Amino acid sequence: MEKYNVTGMSCAACQARVEKAVSAVPGVENCAVSLLTNSMGVEGSADSSEIIKAIENAGYGASLASDGGADGETKQPNYDDALADTESPKIRKRLIASLILLVPLMYVSMGHMMWNWPLPTFLDGNHVAMGIYELVLAGLVMVINQKFFISGFKGVIHGAPNMDTLVAMGSAASFVYSLYALFAMTGAQLNGDEARVMALMDDFYFESAAMILTLITVGKLLESISKGRTTDALKDLMKLAAKTAVILKDGAEVEVPIEQVKIGDRFVVKPGDNIPVDGVVIDGSSAVNESALTGESIPVDKQIGDTVSAATSNESGYLVCEATRVGKDTTLSQIIQMVSDAAATKAPIAKIADRVSGIFVPTVIGIALITFLIWLFVDQPFGFALSRAISVLVISCPCALGLATPVAIMVGNGMGAKHGIMFKTAVSLEETGKVQIVALDKTGTITKGEPKVIGIFEAEGTDDVDLLRTAFALENKSEHPLAKAIVAYGLGEGLEPAEVSDFKVLSGNGLTGILDGKQVYGGNLEFISSKVLIEDIYLGLADTLSEKGETPLFFASDERFLGIISVADVIKEDSPEAIKQLKNMGIHVVMLTGDNPKTAAAIAAEAGVDEVVAGVKPDGKEEVIRKLQEFGKVAMVGDGINDAPALTRADMGIAIGAGTDVAIDAADVVLMKSRLTDVAAAVRLSRATLTNIHENLFWAFFYNVIGIPLAAGAYIHAFGWTLNPMFGAAAMSLSSFCVVTNALRLNLFKMTNHEKDKPLKNSLGHEPLLESKTIVSKEEDNTMEITVKGMMCQHCEAHVKEALEKLAGVEEATANHDENLVTLKTSGEVAEADIKAAVEGAGYEFVRINS
Repeated sequence: MEKYNVTGMSCAACQARVEKAVSAVPGVENCAVSLLTNSMGVEGSADSSEIIKAIENAGYGASLASDGGADGETKQPNYDDALADTESPKIRKRLIASLILLVPLMYVSMGHMMWNWPLPTFLDGNHVAMGIYELVLAGLVMVINQKFFISGFKGVIHGAPNMDTLVAMGSAASFVYSLYALFAMTGAQLNGDEARVMALMDDFYFESAAMILTLITVGKLLESISKGRTTDALKDLMKLAAKTAVILKDGAEVEVPIEQVKIGDRFVVKPGDNIPVDGVVIDGSSAVNESALTGESIPVDKQIGDTVSAATSNESGYLVCEATRVGKDTTLSQIIQMVSDAAATKAPIAKIADRVSGIFVPTVIGIALITFLIWLFVDQPFGFALSRAISVLVISCPCALGLATPVAIMVGNGMGAKHGIMFKTAVSLEETGKVQIVALDKTGTITKGEPKVIGIFEAEGTDDVDLLRTAFALENKSEHPLAKAIVAYGLGEGLEPAEVSDFKVLSGNGLTGILDGKQVYGGNLEFISSKVLIEDIYLGLADTLSEKGETPLFFASDERFLGIISVADVIKEDSPEAIKQLKNMGIHVVMLTGDNPKTAAAIAAEAGVDEVVAGVKPDGKEEVIRKLQEFGKVAMVGDGINDAPALTRADMGIAIGAGTDVAIDAADVVLMKSRLTDVAAAVRLSRATLTNIHENLFWAFFYNVIGIPLAAGAYIHAFGWTLNPMFGAAAMSLSSFCVVTNALRLNLFKMTNHEKDKPLKNSLGHEPLLESKTIVSKEEDNTMEITVKGMMCQHCEAHVKEALEKLAGVEEATANHDENLVTLKTSGEVAEADIKAAVEGAGYEFVRINS
């Protein structure tokens, strides 16, 4: 997406005009203009010069908002200019000057005329002089606020009248008619017609011409200040970006501007300093506060080899790091870019306001003209008819319509960013709250994705210390994922690894070595049972553990069985609560996993999901998502890499466990904290934002539907209600302010509070949606199934998969260590001898071809 800055827009009609002009440029696929940030996002192959030319031809200014450096240099993007509040100071100066002139004008036009306040002798009784006095002051106010006239009449010239057109026409009509009355008064005075002179005093609308501009300026200032507050979250993120970094050059510490830091540079972070760019620790250790990026207040310990991110704070130790991401590639810059891009896109609901805004101003001008003619037709005075027409012009407010959606989107997106929930587009923020089905990947989403020791079951005559000591000593020399779980457990128990000699890894079976002069073994059931006798009670225990989703590891010493240590990938502490919250919101929760049905069922029961789909490959997950979409809107929650096909297929892709990798193309929403409860929080925030948009749109439509007839005088005969143009201008000023203020209420929304959760009207309930609660992804044709022994875990599965997929004719191999099965997807005939050779060459036992 190419970003542009657009100047000269004053209301939703301008926004619609720019979008229409740019969309007509050949090569533009999509265009979204933000009135809130005066920016535009364009997708397509159109040349930027053609786009800028189209905007200028429409009567507005434009420039390319590029953050790229020269010659492909990656430099720190400058977002400050785009969001800097340059308008408020200008509007404030205009308002102060207008008020200084308006006070003496109102003193004469209303204070003296209505309440007989005293006047200076040169004005007292001299009505022509009073008219000239009001003319000069009102003219000066109009000059000060000439922006309304320039923008308004330029819009008319380009065939795109806007809100400024309405204001300019209302003020100019008041001034011109008052000028006519002043000249008529001079003629009456020359003729000595004092009665006519006094009557013409009532036809002066100079104060209305000035008051309209001043009140609209008040509204513009309030709106500008409020709009500035909607981008506070983004501005707060920008403040975190470091301006300088301390790098090491020839052994010396040198402070340089952040733009000069390059990938590979070594930089120093002292206690209390912010980390300037993304990097990896190469020396030192410390606790780093990452709350600015993740929202987690507890500092994270960093050691050599750990990654650090820009904008996080070094709490204690002295760190030396190597830069891995700089400029626009840092985590912070990507987050800022994501929030900024979301503001530059358009939510589907905004199309309603866009369609209305495109015809709003011409319609209002037509209504004002008709109002004027009708009152003249029913024999009302010219001044009365003109007053009604001016009231119609100045009370109408297309800005409220144009701001209703973007301000709520910006505030909602900023709230999400503060809590580590990143919505990539306005569409994703709106649509997340509408999902009816959430499909959750198991590993790394519901579970931690890291094996952990669950239980230690020593054999009779063996204590747990002896079993753990043997297992710890053996596994300490292994790189297997399951070995790391036992090593971590042993370290947690304070054990020191004993020396093991003659250590060997028997691929697909286990480990062996000499410990304290005894031959020790560790591995799967088949391997250990070939070395020692294992009683039936432990065989039954192993089956029970497997049914619970745990992997039993067996250990022996010489000819004595020591016992079993069970290892499993445990569910995250917040997973059951997160799933419960989703279900309370009426969302149907499905778990997708490549695990066997027994393991999947055990995890699903513990997590509390409605439905489990097991044995699915990545492409199988995409197929399941497609089937679920037949029942309603589906959100897929995964790690954003292995689950990319499913994330892309789903109506809403949510990446969890992303850590510092926030630029996941497949996902629509990124959860920085890696917490499953944030899925519910994202849905909750989306629903609250959509509700706020509905409120804003209701107010904008309601205001105009009620206000325009009131200004036109439609209620005069029924209720005696009329509307002075000045009050109409005041109402117009406050309408946009009210919309923006209502959007700011989102900042008070508690997205983690689930006490008020309720299902949507179109909730699907919690009965299974698919034909079977467990679906195993399996091709009907050109597949074969083989039995392979010796596989212990997913690491082993990968070895077998890699070996078999090298065979000619084998397109894909899917291994399941729990059931000792491998499914082959073939493109032709594959010889059994070749399959057997590949399996045994990988270190496993080929048994037979099953189908």
